[in-house]
Amino acid sequence: MSSRKFFAKALATAAPAIAGALIFTQGSTAADRSPTPVVVEEIVAKVNGQIITRGELDKQKLEVEAQFRQQGLIGKALDDATKGRMADGLRDQIDQLLLVQKGKELGVNVDADITRRMAQLQSEQKIADPDKFHQFIQEQTGETFEDFKQQMADQMMTQRVIQEEVYRNITIPKADIDKYYNEHKSEFVRQEMVSLREILISTGNGSPDAVAAAEKKARGLVDRARKGDAKFTDLARQYSDAPTAAADGELGAFKKGELAKEIDDVVFKNAKGYVTDPIRRPAGFEIYRIEEHYAAGQASEDEVADEINSKLMEPKAGPKVRDYLTQLRQNAFLEIKPGYTDSAAAPGKDTTWQDALAIKPETTTKEAVAAHAHRKFLHVIPYGHVKPPKDEAPAPPPAVTPVPQTPVAVPDSK
Repeated sequence: MSSRKFFAKALATAAPAIAGALIFTQGSTAADRSPTPVVVEEIVAKVNGQIITRGELDKQKLEVEAQFRQQGLIGKALDDATKGRMADGLRDQIDQLLLVQKGKELGVNVDADITRRMAQLQSEQKIADPDKFHQFIQEQTGETFEDFKQQMADQMMTQRVIQEEVYRNITIPKADIDKYYNEHKSEFVRQEMVSLREILISTGNGSPDAVAAAEKKARGLVDRARKGDAKFTDLARQYSDAPTAAADGELGAFKKGELAKEIDDVVFKNAKGYVTDPIRRPAGFEIYRIEEHYAAGQASEDEVADEINSKLMEPKAGPKVRDYLTQLRQNAFLEIKPGYTDSAAAPGKDTTWQDALAIKPETTTKEAVAAHAHRKFLHVIPYGHVKPPKDEAPAPPPAVTPVPQTPVAVPDSK
């Protein structure tokens, strides 16, 4: 996986400030200031004490425009598409802040997941020196290492909040699943397939000592999984260095020939529930658990019930996510500067910009804005695209179910 692809997928604290205030550059005295103040940044919205700046909206616009350019849009088509997306620009920024704040309120902790992601990336890039790895991050993303980690943490947190607060509460009736299956049986005729979970134990810098330690650790995990001392999903979340750790090791479904031969030869010869010996791979030692082994032919409804559940849940989830975000707005302290619009404003909610003269001058320094300006827009609102979590407590990440004709690809990061 290329580093740029990882960064593209993988993707906060702020001081109170006056939106739209005139912020002086530091270092000047009353005697040498010009009569006209220098505007460092324009603050356009306050969300529970945190701010959204015009600079952030401008940066978001550049990112959106770059995405459309990659899709081949140019000229008026590019301008129209960018303008259309940015009509919801402030809405999306507010959504993101509200979800991150809610995650903190709920006590969501993604530190272990972030540590695994960083270790995996560092292993893939074969950069043993931490300082050089931090420099590599900055060169690739334009962000400091700490800012990049924070962006990833915010993204994970928002996804967890939506899974816990929205998807957990959506139920698809059994009758609807039966009906869909009976009307779409042709979708579920497939080749022999296996659905897998994984645990990756990284070999770090690849030194003999690191390889030996990784293999010993991997064999210990295999023993624990086979003896039933711990669930494979728990072991994956706690110990795996793969990005899939955040999804309990869920890897997806594969047909013969889609996996490396040494993996194919093991998993297609064994039944559901089998845990493989550690298999040496470029990034480390891989352990696989066979979640399902599907025979060729017509899949039964039981085999595809989770997949159908996900399909039917998607159109229901989008409106419910928006309802939830409206609720967060109703309960938030939210002020928006005149001239800017939240396209998802809560009905009846007063977001009038208040007189900010009482706020202390130091809250309008360049440093106050700079401390906030590292937050990057993450495009995290998953209207209909986040899989529902399994019915366990606490709610785990979304379940990934095998797709009949087109198996789920191994995730690059996420």
